[in-house]
Amino acid sequence: MSRLFEPLSLRGLTLPNRAWVSPMCQYSAADGVPNDWHLVHLGQFAVGGAGLVLTEASAVVPEGRISPQDAGIWNDEQAEAWRRITDFAHAQGAVIGMQLGHAGRKASTRRPWEGIGTVPASEGGWPSVGADDQPFGDYAPARGPRPPSRPALAAARGPSAGRRGAVGGPVLAGEAASLRLGPAPSSGFGAGPQQ
Repeated sequence: MSRLFEPLSLRGLTLPNRAWVSPMCQYSAADGVPNDWHLVHLGQFAVGGAGLVLTEASAVVPEGRISPQDAGIWNDEQAEAWRRITDFAHAQGAVIGMQLGHAGRKASTRRPWEGIGTVPASEGGWPSVGADDQPFGDYAPARGPRPPSRPALAAARGPSAGRRGAVGGPVLAGEAASLRLGPAPSSGFGAGPQQ
């Protein structure tokens, strides 16, 4: 007998079922702020009965976005916009989680339907930051982290994780595409439910 629709308890968090929605890039935010598109996109899964809905990767710093249209959680305006979405999902009985991310050398790229390539500064792009100066494929070369950028990026995870908790997302998943971040801060950055 399938256990798909049975509750699952993990570290003090009980999910109503085991139907989970993975993070999906939406490329629809403005200045990292999620909007009605995100409410409808994520809300449909909550209304449909998913037990856990994960947001798209939300950047902890502006230059950590994959594209200029990616969501973020580096400021309070973004946190407030996420609050509306998490409140809606919770009202439907779903648990919502956030994937924190940094695109590393894959940052500042075009949305898939706009073609392949790095977005130039003249179009709202920025230099990507990677573990070294190597480019990602045929994209512009990354700028290797220079002191104090690596500690500053690691430090940015804590406030972003705090904002995520403040907007009611009890699950936090971490992703860093091409940038080694070092040890996790005491705020609990990493995969899994947070208390």
